[in-house]
Amino acid sequence: MVIVRSPLRITLGGGGTDLPSYYRKHSGALVSAAIDKYVYVTVHKAFVEDYILKYSVLEKVKSIEDIEHNIIRESLREVGLCNGYLEITSLADIPAGTGLGSSGSFTTALLKALYTYTKQPVSTRFLAEQACKIEIDKLEGTIGKQDQYIAAFGGITSFEFLPNERVEIESVKLSSETMYNLEDGLMLFFTGYSRSAASILKNQDDKSKDGDDKMTQWLDFTKKLGLESKEALEAGNLVKFGELMNVHWESKKRRSGAMTNEAIERCYESALKNGAVGGKLVGAGGGGFLMFYTKDKEKLRHSMRLEGLEELRFRFDFDGTMVVAQ
Repeated sequence: MVIVRSPLRITLGGGGTDLPSYYRKHSGALVSAAIDKYVYVTVHKAFVEDYILKYSVLEKVKSIEDIEHNIIRESLREVGLCNGYLEITSLADIPAGTGLGSSGSFTTALLKALYTYTKQPVSTRFLAEQACKIEIDKLEGTIGKQDQYIAAFGGITSFEFLPNERVEIESVKLSSETMYNLEDGLMLFFTGYSRSAASILKNQDDKSKDGDDKMTQWLDFTKKLGLESKEALEAGNLVKFGELMNVHWESKKRRSGAMTNEAIERCYESALKNGAVGGKLVGAGGGGFLMFYTKDKEKLRHSMRLEGLEELRFRFDFDGTMVVAQ
C-alpha cells in the first residue's frame, strides 16, 4: 500500500494572477504558503479485476472509461494504469469548497501515489506540471496553477507564471523570527459557508479572454500587491503585510458583489475592531475561511467566537507532497 499526503494552502498575496487567461499575456505572480492540513490518498492492489474508488462516493468499475471521477480517470490514463486490480481511497482534513486549494492538493497526492505505486520516480516540478496538465489542459478547468505548485513544493513560496508556461519558483526569504511571528499572527476562521469558486473564476477568466481593460487593470494591481506582500514579508514588516491583505480584500469586493455577504462583512468589521491588522477571504471568495493577521490573538479569537466562527489552528508545512508509507 502507498499512502501520500499533500498540504492545503493559504494565499498570502497575488491570488488570481495564476489563471492562464491572464499570465499568458501579462505574467502572473503570487506568494503562497502550505499549511499542515492535508489531503491523503492511498493506492493498493485490489483482489478483483476492478477499479475500487472511495472518496465522497464509492465507485466500483471494470474500465477507466466508466470512472466518474474525472481527475482519477485522467490521472490513471496519464500514469498508464489501465488494467484494473486497483483500489484508491482519499480523505482530507478539511472539506472541499473552503478556499484552501483542495482540488490541486488531491491531484498532486493522487499522481504521487500512482507514480510511487508503479515505481516511477518523478521530480517535484514534474508532479506539479502533470497536475496542471490534467486539471487545466485535459479537463479544461477554470483554475490557476497555484494550488498544484504549492501543494507539490510546500513552504512559503513565491511563484512567477510566465507566458511560455514556465513557472519560476523561489522560497520567500524570511528570517526565523519573521517566520515564527507570521505563523503566530495569522489566524483562520471558518465562515460556515462552503462554495465552488467556479462561477467567480469563470467571470474573471471570460473577461480576461475578452481583453476587458478593467479586469486586466485589477489583476495588474493584484499582482503588484502580491509583489509588495513578498517584499514586506522579506523585510520582516508584518504590519505592512497585514495592511496589504486589507487593501487586496477591499479591491476584491469592489470587483464583484459575489465575494462577500452581510454575515461575512459583519465578522470582518468585528475583527478589525478587535486586533486584526488586516485580512481577507482565502480563495476566490464567497465563503470558506477568513484569514487575518493580528498582534492580539486572544482578543481576535474572542471576537470571532462571539460571531460564531470556528478557528482552524495551523502551522506551515515545508515538506510538500510526500509519501507517508509504502
